[in-house]
Amino acid sequence: MVQRILEAADIESLDPSAIPRIRVPDRLAVFAPRGARLRQLASLNNPIAGYLRLMAALADAQQAVIENFSAQPPSPESIASAQQYSMPLIPALSGTRDPAWRDVLLRLLDEVAAVAPLSPPLAALFTHLRSLDVDALEAQADAIFAQRFDEVDPASAPFIVAALQVVWTDLAAAIDKRAVPYLDTPGLCPICGSHPVASIVRVGGAYDNYRYLQCGLCATEWHMVRSKCSNCDSTKGIAYQVAGSPEADAATREAEAKNAVLKAESCDECHTYRKIGIQAKDFDFEPFADDLASLTLDLLMGDEGYRRASPHPWLWPEQTSGAAPADGDERI
Repeated sequence: MVQRILEAADIESLDPSAIPRIRVPDRLAVFAPRGARLRQLASLNNPIAGYLRLMAALADAQQAVIENFSAQPPSPESIASAQQYSMPLIPALSGTRDPAWRDVLLRLLDEVAAVAPLSPPLAALFTHLRSLDVDALEAQADAIFAQRFDEVDPASAPFIVAALQVVWTDLAAAIDKRAVPYLDTPGLCPICGSHPVASIVRVGGAYDNYRYLQCGLCATEWHMVRSKCSNCDSTKGIAYQVAGSPEADAATREAEAKNAVLKAESCDECHTYRKIGIQAKDFDFEPFADDLASLTLDLLMGDEGYRRASPHPWLWPEQTSGAAPADGDERI
């Protein structure tokens, strides 16, 4: 008798105790909660509160656009090829992308501009983005996906990324998670091949107390054990740091570390870090939003000699070296 060898996804579906490997996004439940979380974090005397409010408006715009948007799905042939060679199913670095993302960008700009009067610098930026031709926009998208930092315009990048996120989130939401292959390269999104932005230890149901990395592009989450570095896969030299009160005594700092919702997970093998949030300590924790709002922790980790494993898609390296963009309450 010939026995069929089960694939990992088949085994997972048969074993009720198996750790769910993939959480594909709910296309209509990504951006609205993200915008709400950004506003909540901005209200907590955050040093970049103005920028967080702007990005909350951008997340709201993404929500409005995705509700009436449908991306061009990948062909069955491209899916089969990706599965055969253990590649991402809808790769961001494929060199081809749905041209509809450029129209999404214009719609996002219109949505943000409709919320409130724009500050002069932001109005000028929107005018600049609207003036870019196809080649210039596609070149910026290529540079962002490849993380060629010297070619990325840090002021334009968040809005370009936001448009691409709408497309890839829509695509990822339609993927059957049982069809997602294991990648040969650890630490990348198994659906689009992008870098994770941060991780979350979830609560509830089958995901309870498991750590998931969240993709910075398509919002897919995938399981990774907490004993490994999410950048180099090492199990050595993993440590956690929090942005506590430097003047506090040892007992206070220990209590702050214990109760912290967000920590930086550092690795002494590759000298990088990514942030990790504990949902049990704050149910509203959202990896993308909380990572963006914790610039103080980034500065602390830089002082300790660590670098980010990958930039935040809405805050590029040139911006982290100085004050982030921020405007007053009256105007975005």
